[in-house]
Amino acid sequence: MFLFRRGTARVTPDQARRSTTDGDAVLLDVREQVEWNAGHAPGAVHVPLSRLVTGSGLPATAEGRPLVVICRSGHRSQQAAKLLAGRGAEAVDVKGGMHAWASSGLPVVDERGSSGRIA
Repeated sequence: MFLFRRGTARVTPDQARRSTTDGDAVLLDVREQVEWNAGHAPGAVHVPLSRLVTGSGLPATAEGRPLVVICRSGHRSQQAAKLLAGRGAEAVDVKGGMHAWASSGLPVVDERGSSGRIA
């Protein structure tokens, strides 16, 4: 996949959506539980950065797959992508995070699957 050739690159929300719907990549949301519950991308996998920093692993659905990491604004996801790349994962992060995702018109759902919001 072209997104993962240069280590911890940054991608646009549209590139993230394409790579996680048309490719083998997993969208990994690293925001905290309250933020996730309020609104996240459909199909995303959730592991807060605070857990990754303390050594938590990835869910089985994300193990060994390319990762597209997202947070609220892009700062935590950039940290997480670097951390995961240091552990040997293929990881990129989404520029502008969920704010950019939603501004691009991409879907956001809450914990019940209804229309969500970015907290």
